[in-house]
Amino acid sequence: MALKLHRCSAEWVKIGTHPCWKVQKALDEEGVEYELVKGPLRKSRRQDLEHLSGQRSYPVIEFEDGGVYREESKEMAARIHAGTLAAADKAPPQAPPGSDG
Repeated sequence: MALKLHRCSAEWVKIGTHPCWKVQKALDEEGVEYELVKGPLRKSRRQDLEHLSGQRSYPVIEFEDGGVYREESKEMAARIHAGTLAAADKAPPQAPPGSDG
C-alpha cells in the first residue's frame, strides 16, 4: 500500500459532513489505493495517533515514507481531487486544526 488513512472507527457514518468519510470518499472517487486504519472514537484514547501526527484529530494520511498529512477534511478532499496529494508529503506539517474529528 502506498498510504494509510487513519480514521475513526465509525466507518458506517457516510454523510458528507463527517470528516473521516469526506476524505475516505475522495480517495475512493480518485482511485487512490490505501490501507484503512480505524482508531478509537474518544480523543482521550488516541495516543497512537498523537504519537504519529502530533495531534489527536482524524483523519490523518500516513505516506509510505512515514510522512503524515493533516488539514481540515475539506482541504484534504480538495487536494485529493486536485491530484496533489503527493505534494502534501513534501509540505511542512500543518498546525493542529480545531474543528475536525
